[in-house]
Amino acid sequence: MKRPSRTQRIANGKELRIACPRTSQAAWKLRPTSISIIDLLEESNANRVAGLIPVRYGRMAQSPLHFFRGTAIIQARDLFTTSASGIIVQACGDAHLSNFGGFATPERSLAFDINDFDETFPAPWEWDLKRLTASIVIAARYLGFTAADAEDAVRTCVGEYRKRMAEYSELTVLETWYARITMDDLKDLFKKDKDLSARLGKKTTEARGRTSESVFPKLTTVIDGERLIVDDPPLIYHIQNDTKTKKKNRKAILSQYRDSLQEDRRKVFDAYELVDAAFKVVGVGSVGTRCFVALFLADDNDPLFLQLKEARRSVLENPKGKSRYKHQGERIVSGQRHMQASSDIFLGWARSPEGIDYFIRQLRDQKVSADIESFKRRTLSAYALLCGWGLARAHAKAGDAPMISGYVGTSDQLDTALTKYSFAYADQVERDFDTFQKAIRTGRLKTDTESPGI
Repeated sequence: MKRPSRTQRIANGKELRIACPRTSQAAWKLRPTSISIIDLLEESNANRVAGLIPVRYGRMAQSPLHFFRGTAIIQARDLFTTSASGIIVQACGDAHLSNFGGFATPERSLAFDINDFDETFPAPWEWDLKRLTASIVIAARYLGFTAADAEDAVRTCVGEYRKRMAEYSELTVLETWYARITMDDLKDLFKKDKDLSARLGKKTTEARGRTSESVFPKLTTVIDGERLIVDDPPLIYHIQNDTKTKKKNRKAILSQYRDSLQEDRRKVFDAYELVDAAFKVVGVGSVGTRCFVALFLADDNDPLFLQLKEARRSVLENPKGKSRYKHQGERIVSGQRHMQASSDIFLGWARSPEGIDYFIRQLRDQKVSADIESFKRRTLSAYALLCGWGLARAHAKAGDAPMISGYVGTSDQLDTALTKYSFAYADQVERDFDTFQKAIRTGRLKTDTESPGI
């Protein structure tokens, strides 16, 4: 069947406003208190490392912003009930402010993009944008900014999303596929802003120092002639009783992982040998999932660090019934490749003999994120612009840019609607955070910010 023309797809997008007006995207009412968010949190803990769940709660308890970062499942279930245009993209699933940042492309240039895909899943494009704009308002309140500051940042984000989607809708398929946002693009965009230019320069320098080679002396040591990862509890530590069976299982995992790589990249991987692995505690929402850092050496001073992270069912997938994906690690890798402009050459997946799915990538690879806690008012709006641009690029690559552009249009109707939604949902998050804190005070939930718990 012949694909509709660009003009027809834009018209199709506009027609969707009849069934789902852009103004309807504003709708959110505080959910009934009979719906237990504590039950949802406990549901999300299924099969996590039990001893790390209090650590997860401890990190979430710091503020509504930290709580929001750790509760993608709550907003996902809420989004099931909201209006959507019906345009499906490969969604990030957890597109809050902290899940954007810089990283190295295979060509070793720095790009800005989404950098977390644990929850990626085909879903309405609005769901990503609503998670992003809600996080902007929550972050603004956390930083002590005014409601006007928060509104300006949300409108800047959505306005940029619309503007960039219109631009991507004019590109050819290959032009859209190859489009990326480089650090040079950002430096040019903010060249007149001394504060932002300085921040970009600092992050660029920081990124260049986040490679396997640069962290090798810090993360490893030699003990009895063996190069080993340094224990740094509670963040990184070796699991005791590393039996022959566990070592055999690691070999099986690495064999599967190798098979998931492209053939030319297998040749690169084959040059390295596994010498050590340790458990690693990561993130906020990911705490309690199984994660390992593995050290490989091609020779004594030629290291490669890989991170093996447990891949669980996406919160965007209907929780009822069997998952549509046979392998959750493959889901994440496939989604990341669809959305990112350029992905890690070592991105792959594997399943342990115990049936746990993993996705695997380089540990750092020049990956850097924004220091949100240091933001000034104008920094928040500028960063919101970048995230709106980055999300539009990802959705254009993984969806239908002309159709989305036709729906969002050129007016600020969507900006106004999502501003209303984001303020209302930020109120919901604050109420949920109060409920969460009460559950901690009453003893239903236990917190521990330090103990490894294994």
